[in-house]
Amino acid sequence: MTEIPPQHYAQPWGDDRRGPVPLVGDERAILPAFLDWHRETFALKCAGVGRERLSERSVAPSRLSLHGLIRHLAGVERWWFRVQFAGEAVPLLYYSDDDPDQDFEHLDGDVAEAVAVWRTECERARKIIANASSLDETGIHRASGAPIVLRRILVHMIAEYARHNGHADLLRERIDGATGY
Repeated sequence: MTEIPPQHYAQPWGDDRRGPVPLVGDERAILPAFLDWHRETFALKCAGVGRERLSERSVAPSRLSLHGLIRHLAGVERWWFRVQFAGEAVPLLYYSDDDPDQDFEHLDGDVAEAVAVWRTECERARKIIANASSLDETGIHRASGAPIVLRRILVHMIAEYARHNGHADLLRERIDGATGY
């Protein structure tokens, strides 16, 4: 008896322009491709939602919104690639020690601007990854002062996006019923 491979039960997003993640290759090819796939998956989950609805907290009692996730992911991109890995002295986005949850709690400001900031941070991260001599190159982990390897940051970021893409699925479905993988 021949086994039939599992199929996706959800339909892909309507305007899906994500490229496939390579099936073969080394970590240098596969890890950044997987991260970009998750970034674009997140963008698809936000696409086509009116600006006012992106700030909607649609999965009560959670305080999450797509707008908050956009801001959070912009901050995470900056933190891990620019601050932790590249050692840039740039201000943190949507965060302070006195107000650590401003990415999710203070949804003031233009959503389009938040999307542009996120896209800019993703592009800067791509350049940092491309300019690294190898995935074994290290930055300094700010909490511990210990070296942190680029490979570890990429794996962390893939997990970060995977988790938040799940959140975005629920938020988007509650906003307008749209689903997709």
